[in-house]
Amino acid sequence: MRPAQLAKSNSEHSHQTALFAWCAVARWHGFEKANAWAAGDIEMPQYVEGMVEAVPDLRWFHAVHNQGHGDKIRGNMAKAEGVRKGVADTFLPARRNGWPGLYIELKKPGKGKTLSKEQIEFGVYVKEQGYGWIMCEGWESARDVLIQYLTWGEQP
Repeated sequence: MRPAQLAKSNSEHSHQTALFAWCAVARWHGFEKANAWAAGDIEMPQYVEGMVEAVPDLRWFHAVHNQGHGDKIRGNMAKAEGVRKGVADTFLPARRNGWPGLYIELKKPGKGKTLSKEQIEFGVYVKEQGYGWIMCEGWESARDVLIQYLTWGEQP
């Protein structure tokens, strides 16, 4: 499924799923092909054994299990495991322009998206520690931020 189809329900989960689908294509085939595939201009590019990653930093881009999902029992178990409220949804541990990595708080698109008190505190804290942090509305916004971040300082 293409990212737009994955994000169709317009939930945060669906937008995060769409972003990671796009990242899987971009990792192996590059930003241009991933964008063409997402737009429906080309079919899904195929992985070929022995292929070299086009964007190797995307290998370690990952979701962060943050508090607020599931019932009370699962919530308590997650909290005991170290899950914390307010932590950003995703993290890219790739150094660019002095930042050791980038946190993205992903929100579904729409009017009046606000951050919780804990999300604001987390963003302030990680920025003080030298990390990048941004809130994005929708998978496309997060995709654009990833492209900008990963190409920072590259010559066209």
